[in-house]
Amino acid sequence: MLQSWRFVVVWLTLPDLGPFLQALFLLPGTIPGLDAKNPEFSVPGRGNREKGQKWPASQGQEMQSTINYLWHTDDLLGQGATASVYKARNKKSGELVAVKVFNTASYLRPLEVQVREFEVLRKLNHQNIVKLFAVEETGGSRQKVLVMEYCSSGSLLSVLESPENAFGLPEEEFLVVLRCVVAGMNHLRENGIVHRDIKPGNIMRLMGEEGQSIYKLTDFGAARELDDDEKFVSVYGTEEYLHPDMYERAVLRKPQQKTFGVSVDLWSIGVTLYHAATGSLPFVPFGGPRRNKEMMYRITTEKPSGAIAGTQQQENGPLEWSYSLPITCRLSMGLQSQLVPILANILEVEQAKCWGFDQFFAETSDILQRVVVHVFSLSQAVLHHVYIHAHNTIAIFLEAVYEQTRIAPQHQKFLFEGHLCVLEPSLSAQHIAHTTASSPLTLFSMASETPKGLAFRDPAQDIPKFFPKVDLQADYTTAKSVLGAGYQALWLARTLLAGQEFMFRGLHWCVEMLQATCRQTLEVTRMALLFLSSSLGTESSVAGMPEMQELKRVTELRAKRGGLAEALSRCSYSITETQMSLSNLSSELVKNRDQVHADRSIQQIQCCLDKMNLIYKQFKKSRMRPGLGYNEEQIHKLDKVNFSHLAKRLLKVFQEKCVQKYQTSLVTHGRWMRKVHETRNHLRMVGCSVAAYNTEAQGVQESLSKVLDWLCHQLLQDRTKEAQVSPPPTAAYPSPALTDLVLHMQELCEEVKLLAFDLQDNNRIIEGLSRPPSAPDS
Repeated sequence: MLQSWRFVVVWLTLPDLGPFLQALFLLPGTIPGLDAKNPEFSVPGRGNREKGQKWPASQGQEMQSTINYLWHTDDLLGQGATASVYKARNKKSGELVAVKVFNTASYLRPLEVQVREFEVLRKLNHQNIVKLFAVEETGGSRQKVLVMEYCSSGSLLSVLESPENAFGLPEEEFLVVLRCVVAGMNHLRENGIVHRDIKPGNIMRLMGEEGQSIYKLTDFGAARELDDDEKFVSVYGTEEYLHPDMYERAVLRKPQQKTFGVSVDLWSIGVTLYHAATGSLPFVPFGGPRRNKEMMYRITTEKPSGAIAGTQQQENGPLEWSYSLPITCRLSMGLQSQLVPILANILEVEQAKCWGFDQFFAETSDILQRVVVHVFSLSQAVLHHVYIHAHNTIAIFLEAVYEQTRIAPQHQKFLFEGHLCVLEPSLSAQHIAHTTASSPLTLFSMASETPKGLAFRDPAQDIPKFFPKVDLQADYTTAKSVLGAGYQALWLARTLLAGQEFMFRGLHWCVEMLQATCRQTLEVTRMALLFLSSSLGTESSVAGMPEMQELKRVTELRAKRGGLAEALSRCSYSITETQMSLSNLSSELVKNRDQVHADRSIQQIQCCLDKMNLIYKQFKKSRMRPGLGYNEEQIHKLDKVNFSHLAKRLLKVFQEKCVQKYQTSLVTHGRWMRKVHETRNHLRMVGCSVAAYNTEAQGVQESLSKVLDWLCHQLLQDRTKEAQVSPPPTAAYPSPALTDLVLHMQELCEEVKLLAFDLQDNNRIIEGLSRPPSAPDS
């Protein structure tokens, strides 16, 4: 019987019997790629397992080769229903490649399906699509082999399966994924190809020469050429990422006459992007998608417009819809606000409402073309990522900041590295300083508010407990979830610590600017006092002149000016006190900032994670075994206990040393911010008072100058009359001599005028200081 089966298989490979054998061996309603013995929905030629996992070998491990390439069957990268993928080498150069070896089941497919993947790959040439190098045959069985580019860093699925990314990718890596997937899909569309099986497992990862990730689309076993207005009826794909209409037919096996277009790839892209952003699938029924298929279909088809996720928490419980990404997502709100509308419009079950590829490419390209400006709101104690186009004006940037912070543009003041950034609204956004997540713009609001800080979910809520008995698979799954929550705690701890650094640093800069304002205001005040005191001494020489009405006016003006000098002295004293207060605040800031720098909680959490990782890797290795011996089982139990203790220690460090310190810092920050606002308002009031006194002193000086001018003019007239008329026996002005007095009065007038000019210049400086604190443009 075995010999006859082999004979049949040999004849199955003949191309002219393809249609006949299809009719003979494929049952009605059979879906290519669906293994009847395996309830999981696999894909033709797609490995459903990840790199490093082992499969039971149907044959003994051995070396295999084509004319140019060689591989060992131990080096299995992935395995699907119709093919296996191995790591191979070029016989001449030693270059690593991936070879896709088709098995006998693949030849049960129609001939056009068998050759479709070859033809599709030959048409494609793009950096974000796995390259096809050659199509060869094995030497013995003459099985078809695709020789492709080897991606040494696994797939996007393996990245997401890592506990470090249990709650989604970091923002920078997510944008790399988005850029690569969009570019790859755009190339497919330009060549009229629909992939039909987009998912994280079919997006391979390669590290570039500069250490950056490069993601590439692969597995075109389900792909086919299709124009935008064409439809298809055959069903391929993977359950969780399937369009609901395809899911109904492929998974639930319900007969329907629907046809499918290129938009089915958009649904799969939406699920993939949500998975990459959050670390979880968007649509999850109670028990999981594979165990509750009817509810899975109901969630995707009953999803309200605008919703991007739906879950069922209890058996037969209500469906819960989400219109935003979860709080555990690591993407900034600035990016989320751009991404969520895209997800909502491609995760649309009705094809008439779903976006087309043109709009999808336009909207995603709009995100990718933007630049990010990092802004830390000092008043709110929150770091924002503001995405804008480089060609936008600064006015648009200020409005974008308002959308995230609710701080009106007229109340926004920006500092960068200790200096004020004077942002002219009409200029291009390219004039904004280059920022990073560790060196953002610091936003100082003119309006006082209570800092809210970072909103987050305690990772302790996402930590499951081990089952008492030894269950290798369950223990591995639990350890993976606990480790994922631990890495989320590490990410949060770093974020909270950075937030404290930004708070203290920003406040320190504000205090420095206020201190500079104090010094400038104090200097101007002292200059005004110096002018007034010097003029008082100069004008005392008029005291010896005879009684005249104008001299009484001089006395009144001198008295008024004396009162102004006293008021300026009080301002000077107030500024000096403010300086002392700011000096004390600066000392406190330095002390608290030093405490942040000395914090070792990050290292303590990392140490726990390193030890937990070792146990997790052992659990991952053990789960492939059917069971453990007695001694091994005892070690496994001890590892579970140690793992749990490490998790508790990690959470204790996070909650007591990270969260509590952060919350204490928030309260302290709020108190200091109020003090800064009070000091700023006080200095503004003092500056206004000094300006008013200076203006009044300037008026007094001008009036005094006029009076002295008149007196000088009067003395000159009297001297002229004296020269024309013979002097009487007794001089009108016995002391001092009339000529000397005239000269003295002229000098006095000039000095008073100069003092008036000095006060006027002084007043211009004070007017600048009376405005809110500022510093030069960076």
